[in-house]
Amino acid sequence: MLIHCAAPSSIVDIWISFSYFATTAYFVKQRTTTMAVEIEHSGNAVQVLLNLPDSGNAFSDALVAGLDRALDEIETASCATVVFQGAGKGFCGGLDLSDLESQTDASLLDRLIRIEMILQRIANLPQRTVALVHRFAYGAGADLAVACRHRIAAPGTRFAFPGVRFGILLGTGRLARLVGEAQARTMLMQVAPLAAEDALRIGMIDDLVSQQDWDGLIARLAAEPAPYDTVTAHHLAARLRSNEEDRDLAALVRSAARPGLRDRVARYAAAAKKGPRQPA
Repeated sequence: MLIHCAAPSSIVDIWISFSYFATTAYFVKQRTTTMAVEIEHSGNAVQVLLNLPDSGNAFSDALVAGLDRALDEIETASCATVVFQGAGKGFCGGLDLSDLESQTDASLLDRLIRIEMILQRIANLPQRTVALVHRFAYGAGADLAVACRHRIAAPGTRFAFPGVRFGILLGTGRLARLVGEAQARTMLMQVAPLAAEDALRIGMIDDLVSQQDWDGLIARLAAEPAPYDTVTAHHLAARLRSNEEDRDLAALVRSAARPGLRDRVARYAAAAKKGPRQPA
């Protein structure tokens, strides 16, 4: 089955300065490629590749639309596992701010709400979800990893949740439910990114696996049969869901709807340009 995703995008995220790339071929594949999202079926696994490497796979409107359309298909797919990866320099650099000059409070709020809805859909997928993270996962990118049930990082990966610095509560509830309220508060207060080794220690990620071993990992996942049928998987996912979605969305809207959202983001961006590099 082929899944069609978002239209091409050429925007460049001002925040990303790292370099690396890891996409590989796996057996028995069906692939649809676009500039924003690439979906590949391989045995009992579906791989979702964030495919805007020039912008660090930041959450632009194109990436949001691509993920939405991909999830429409994945939610009813008969696969056992969904694997999320990022092409190029790293996993995901957060909110795309390259077009900030043309944005308004309302347009930024709309994108943030759409991102939160995508994260909720990922968190509630009936399949096993795995985030394979390399180099960086910042802001909404770190939130995407947290939304997956299993999180594996390459050594040297860094995570950051800087949205609170411009008044945004995106994904904070899911983070607290994963690592505990006290640990989440500490992470949200710190400016320096969190090293993957520390993320493993506090339980934010499950394992450290070198990228050169990801091929074999995905092959093993693709070979594993689904433990139950699609209908049972949906029933189980509904029964086990946290039922915190409305509170998470309300917290985001309350924080982002405060007047001056665009100006707060712009001030943060300007400070990040002048001072030590900070994640978006």
